[in-house]
Amino acid sequence: MRLLPVRPLLWLAIATSFLLAGCASTTDSLGYYWQSVRGHMQLMHAAEPIDRWIARSDINPALRERLQLAQKARAFAVAELGLPDNASYRRYADLQRPAAVWNVVAAPPYALTLHTWCFPVTGCIGYRGYFAQADAQAEADQLAAQGLEVEVYGVPAYSTLGYMNWAGGDPLLSTFIGWPEGDFVRLLFHELAHQVVYAEGDTLFNESFATAVERIGVAQWLATHSTPAVREAYATSESRRAAFRALTRATRARLAAIYEQKEAPPLAGQALAAMKTEAMQDFRSRYDALRAQWLGTAPGSTPQVTTAQVAGYDRWVAKANNASFAAQAAYDELVPGFEALFAQQGRDWSRFYDAVRQLTRQPLQERQDALRALAPTTPKETPGA
Repeated sequence: MRLLPVRPLLWLAIATSFLLAGCASTTDSLGYYWQSVRGHMQLMHAAEPIDRWIARSDINPALRERLQLAQKARAFAVAELGLPDNASYRRYADLQRPAAVWNVVAAPPYALTLHTWCFPVTGCIGYRGYFAQADAQAEADQLAAQGLEVEVYGVPAYSTLGYMNWAGGDPLLSTFIGWPEGDFVRLLFHELAHQVVYAEGDTLFNESFATAVERIGVAQWLATHSTPAVREAYATSESRRAAFRALTRATRARLAAIYEQKEAPPLAGQALAAMKTEAMQDFRSRYDALRAQWLGTAPGSTPQVTTAQVAGYDRWVAKANNASFAAQAAYDELVPGFEALFAQQGRDWSRFYDAVRQLTRQPLQERQDALRALAPTTPKETPGA
């Protein structure tokens, strides 16, 4: 499954960062900035215009077909979704690795609050991205030594927020070019959305906004530009995602309720740990039941997927902790509010983007509360049900 696309520090901000007080003054930060610059420039150097790739005689026919699809989806994003008409995603890079970058996230043992890092331009964000997996793991090990729960995961793409369009823009990448059509297109829309609106220091707002754009946008794409087979395949995979999101959302709510009790004098540390352990065991048991339905091994069920198709879910569940639950929340929590705002604006993309920009002018808590108020109410699931 895909999680939070990283926002590596823009190399243009490096020089500025030395003028700012804070994290740029340490040797560790200087090394982090350098790997961000070097990694991004290597990625940019590997990218070539899509037309040039398509014209190659030695290109795999499936890749040529997908790059042609990317061109159509890019034009659709501009014409139908009001997304930026710029240099981004008009080039392609074969990275020869499974992920564009690796993210590190961390959270306390009894809270769903992400540890944050602060940078120029992007503000404070709840993850840190590395172009080498070993570097990401080293950072995670340091955080774990401080008593935090950590996760390292590869992500297929990231956005430079449009700041690099003068140099060719963000390219399409081999890390997601082979995804099923619906998933490929929605990720493209997600990354372009970050170039429309970005609220400094508010990961929850930014990722929920981009997720709302991707969900609404891919629905429009599938309805008008895809085959029945593609629509059916996407509906099936989206049904699995929705069921998994519902499970993780219920587990987050249960964990949050447990952690709210940590300040209560009668609750001993052992009792809190036991409640957390029970919640996590129940989460994994319920996932096992869901997985059995997908694979057709549960009584009365029929196979929908292969074990290879659920491998991403399996890995996420096996490593799940406060950090992974908190990171995933950035994609879920405010999406219903953004979808309601889109409907409120008459499903007009220009009006919707203007309304979202207006929200960014409010203080962080106020804009998040405004979106929560817009979200339709749904019956609450009983924790542990």
